[in-house]
Amino acid sequence: MNYTRRDLAKLAMAAFPAATLSAAKLNSTFGGVQVGINAPYSFHNMADGADDVLGYLKQTGIAAVELRAQPVERALGATLPARLSAADRKKGASASRTDAVKAHEKWRLARPMSAFKDFRKKWEDVGVKIQIVKWDDINTFTDDELDYCFNMSAALGAHALSCEIPVSQTKRIGEFATKHKMMVGYHGHGNITDPEAFGKLSSWEQSMSYSKYNGANIDIGHFFAANGFTPSEWIKANHSRVTHVHLKDRKAKMGPGMPWGEGDTPIKEMLLLMKKEKYKFQATIELEYKIPEGSNVLAEITKCVKYCQDVLS
Repeated sequence: MNYTRRDLAKLAMAAFPAATLSAAKLNSTFGGVQVGINAPYSFHNMADGADDVLGYLKQTGIAAVELRAQPVERALGATLPARLSAADRKKGASASRTDAVKAHEKWRLARPMSAFKDFRKKWEDVGVKIQIVKWDDINTFTDDELDYCFNMSAALGAHALSCEIPVSQTKRIGEFATKHKMMVGYHGHGNITDPEAFGKLSSWEQSMSYSKYNGANIDIGHFFAANGFTPSEWIKANHSRVTHVHLKDRKAKMGPGMPWGEGDTPIKEMLLLMKKEKYKFQATIELEYKIPEGSNVLAEITKCVKYCQDVLS
């Protein structure tokens, strides 16, 4: 099923009012496939508080998220430190720790898990499932903070954590994943020359050798653009280790992001594979193309949801 930009615009206009006016619990499971979104990342240049994000989900009809930890912690009163430098992030656990980072750790270790369960209930009351919690710079955290990450993610209802860290540093994270019996999905981009980057399938295989709870967050847009083939067969062979797949459309050979249906990424093939095999991991929307003139972020996300719905119906 191929869509022109005009077709997608019509679909969005038809879907958007229904999503915003529905008083029922949200539901974005189509053909047995749970469609979700990476939030607040995909809501570009919009307010990114927890209540803001929940409002966007209601407007777009999305009932599942890969939710970054920052809006959760801010909603519960945390003051977030500035991110470490790229050099410090590469150092991992040996990174220098500023006073603000240490204060944030102290805040984290004082939080009762009941606070996160209350946060979860507010979202689940409208039908939104927090299935994955994404952590930035998790490889720089202390052991106590890593325990907090897994406990907090579980309290929110997640079945997995996700992150973007060097391959070699997944061994330590995998030890905590094994301890907590909770999956970690490592996200890949398009770098297939750096052995520390998740670009080739062999990178995930190396990480998975460290722990049975080390898994894969395959971004099919980045993967196809870099490798030139679909990871479908690998996913079929390793589906129990896949935490979620990121959906986006791109032109081949590291081409630009495109409105869905205008690029070369096999989004339809991936969705139909998930439907056929009854995979329960999330199909996660990421909005990464330029917003067309006259449109907006929420309208474009609604088009992506409708694309998934039509493919899977």
